[in-house]
Amino acid sequence: MESLIFFAALLVFLFGLVSAIADRSPITAPMVFVAVGVIVGPLGFDLFEANYDSKAIKIIAEVTLVLILFTDASTIHLKALKKEYTIPLRLLGIGLPLTMIAGWALAVPMFPGESLWMVAIMAFVLSPTDAALGQAVVNNTKVPGLVKDSIEVESGINDGIALPPIMVCMAALTAAAGSSLDFAYWGSFAAKQIIFGVIIGAAVGWVGGALINFAVKRDWMEPVFQRLASFSLAILSYALAEELGGNGFIAAFFGGLMLGARAKIVRERIQEFGEAEGQQLSLFVFLIFGLVFVPEAKPHWDGMALLYAVLSLTVIRMVPVAISLIGTKMDLFTVSFIGWFGPRGIASILYIMIFVSEVGKEDNERMLSVIVLTVLLSIFLHGLSAVPLSNIYGRYAMRKQNDGR
Repeated sequence: MESLIFFAALLVFLFGLVSAIADRSPITAPMVFVAVGVIVGPLGFDLFEANYDSKAIKIIAEVTLVLILFTDASTIHLKALKKEYTIPLRLLGIGLPLTMIAGWALAVPMFPGESLWMVAIMAFVLSPTDAALGQAVVNNTKVPGLVKDSIEVESGINDGIALPPIMVCMAALTAAAGSSLDFAYWGSFAAKQIIFGVIIGAAVGWVGGALINFAVKRDWMEPVFQRLASFSLAILSYALAEELGGNGFIAAFFGGLMLGARAKIVRERIQEFGEAEGQQLSLFVFLIFGLVFVPEAKPHWDGMALLYAVLSLTVIRMVPVAISLIGTKMDLFTVSFIGWFGPRGIASILYIMIFVSEVGKEDNERMLSVIVLTVLLSIFLHGLSAVPLSNIYGRYAMRKQNDGR
């Protein structure tokens, strides 16, 4: 494992040297790291050995997910979200639930014989989006701010929203698989996990934010420690919730959400730290994805898996988005653009890691392989299309704006 960590660190450094060039091209960092993982893994030169249930991989997955959930939530200002982001709220409040339902409804007849709970987990894990896979869209100055903000805010929140139903389904799957747990037990257990996670996380975030604000106002706290506080509070939220019977990941999300509603300067510094550290950890996860997940999933891929993966990236995502945006007076091109740029990425990969560590992969390989295939397609299709489509849409939006004057 040490050699893999060395290799990952070297790869991050080398890619960083040409990262500005990559930003101007269709080649994204996740594409590079996944491709390198495949090349050096069992499907290529077989240079490194790792597996799904490695303890080191589990720790990396948990830390990465905790930091991403906390950081994404901490950049959200609740009052501003309610007033200024009606489009993201539609995408989250209408589009996301419809995507989950549509993903499950289409998967049930496509994969007969699979557990309904496992099918639901697959659909729910593939619901959150990852704007980082189409970073060229967010960075393109020609794309209207409303569209960019909508895509970015949606992807920053939907992984936290999708987490509770995923955890509920995981508990139900464990109970249905022959565990001694009955449904009343796992129902109360799941409710306790969610409720305690929300309360403990919100309390840690609120108190932590208040203490930081207090210290900053009195010039007691240096900016560097304000940035470091993000990691500390994220881990505190997670660890305290797990210790007291709540779900640590839900706690991390709500810890960041409550902190994000407190102080603008703290949010900005937390975001700076979270983006840097989160990016580094995420790239390592993408390397693991290509090295471990793709080879493990490949034997289970077939025509039905490919069909569902394509439907997940198109119909299952784009139709709910279109429905959620009815009444906004957005034209078809804009609705289609927002619908297409709902890539599946880091959240889905991390949820697979958590699932395998908590439930195991035995008897669940097929559904897990569909998730892997969908994410793999998304990494490359959304990555390659981000630059050309954002340029085309940007010119269209500018032309439409000029015609409207």
